[in-house]
Formats: sequence, structure tokens, C-alpha cells
Amino acid sequence: MPRKKQKAAYMISAVAEQYEIHPQTLRLYEREGLLAPSRSEGNTRLYTDEDLERLEVILKLTRDLGVNLAGVEIILNMREKMDEMQRQIGAFINSLNYELANRVKPIEPVIHNSLIRVFSLPSQTAQSSKKSGVKK
Repeated sequence: MPRKKQKAAYMISAVAEQYEIHPQTLRLYEREGLLAPSRSEGNTRLYTDEDLERLEVILKLTRDLGVNLAGVEIILNMREKMDEMQRQIGAFINSLNYELANRVKPIEPVIHNSLIRVFSLPSQTAQSSKKSGVKK
């Protein structure tokens, strides 16, 4: 049976030493819901690279900007919501581009003489043909 690819994980002592904070501070961040490290079978906290990135944001907010933990929680929640909205907007733009690509077609007589590609919606082409009396 193939093994799952595992991410690197760091124990609390290594993380505390690397970021020059007390292990109790990391435990506090976990109690407050700011960090959620995974656990080993022996119940040891294991911090992934994503956890460390989040910790760096927390430390920047608290150390450099003087934000309290309640403010950090609000900021982190807002960042998550903004990321989700960004993903939704990206998906919407992709579906919109797909729809436009399927609906828009080049205007045949003009395209070979143009410096830029000219497009027309099929419904507009049909309507303009009816008005001008041109049959397609």
C-alpha cells in the first residue's frame, strides 16, 4: 500500500526556539483558536509550514503592530474571508471567460484587415444582418 506524502512538521520546542517565544505562548495561541497544530499519536503538537506562516502573521501583528489577541483573531478571520471571496471571484471570472469565449465569434470580413481582433456577439451579428438585409 503506498504511503501518503507527509508534510514537514515541527515540535513545539523547535518552533518556540526558532521564533524566540515561550512554549506557553504557543499553547495560549492554540487555546485562543489562533493556531491549530496537528497532533502525533503520542499527542505531541506538530506545526506544519502553514502553521508557521500563520504564526509569523500573529507575531507581526502582536510584536510589530501592537494588536491584542482579540484583534488578531478578527484580522485572521477577515483574511480568511477575503481569501475565500478572492477564490469565488476567480471562479466567477473563469466561468464568465468560458461563457464569453463560447458566445463571441470573430467577424469574418473584417478580421484579416484588422490590426486587432474584432469580435461580435452572435445575437448582434444576426440582428445587424436582418437590419442591413444581408443573408448569412
